[in-house]
Amino acid sequence: MSLTMAEKQAEQIRQISGSDPYKCMKCGKCSASCPSFNEMDIKPHQFVSYVVNDNIEALAESKSLWKCLGCFACVERCPRDVQPGRVVDAARQLVERQRGGDHLHAEDIPALLDDDVPQQLLVSAFRRYRR
Repeated sequence: MSLTMAEKQAEQIRQISGSDPYKCMKCGKCSASCPSFNEMDIKPHQFVSYVVNDNIEALAESKSLWKCLGCFACVERCPRDVQPGRVVDAARQLVERQRGGDHLHAEDIPALLDDDVPQQLLVSAFRRYRR
């Protein structure tokens, strides 16, 4: 049996993140601890469900994908170690690579520096795109 494109993408997200979204019990602790919660159209606990249900296209089109700060407060709060922040991060990587983006190298960072860019964003981007 061959996998559909969405199933392949969902599997890639699971592999990149190292997370098991099937362990999620929808308690909402991840969403409750998210500082970007009010700006997200798909909340962290819902994001995990989209991956479980292979609804990757909706994730790729959501603003939540880019509103996540990468602070991993959700990872710390998850009682089942689902690591929703890592799932969001992996989905972001997948979408960026499909759009033609590539890995970020350390030597690329100085050109990206800007006084208005939070340092956490740069560290998060480096962590994400160096894989």
